[in-house]
Amino acid sequence: VQLQASGGGLVQAGGSLTLSCAASGFASDYYAIGWFREAPGKEREGISCVSSSGSPYYIGSLRGRFTISRDSAKNTVFLHMRNLKPDDTAEYFCAAFDRGCGASEMRETLDTRNYGVDLWGEGTQVTVSS
Repeated sequence: VQLQASGGGLVQAGGSLTLSCAASGFASDYYAIGWFREAPGKEREGISCVSSSGSPYYIGSLRGRFTISRDSAKNTVFLHMRNLKPDDTAEYFCAAFDRGCGASEMRETLDTRNYGVDLWGEGTQVTVSS
């Protein structure tokens, strides 16, 4: 049972990337899947999630630039990022959690990440050059 995040890389400001969060060993459709990022010197933050019913959530600052989607056949959740900015530079993580999808649920997922409550994948680095 694991999540594997991929798709990061180096991109110029204004460019686009699509991150993938591939689940194996379980059906991710039954869980909310969230994307989190951790920039150098900053705390990890939740940026987007999609509920088990497919409802998306985004933090306000990213709404309109980032889009989250599911591909049930591939058991994968994608984060499509466009018009990237240097401030988007961070390591990006995905997690599966058995609760709703919203600001408070992502906060709880962050707060409990060291206690083995939810499933976290390894990060993928996104670097946006100016």
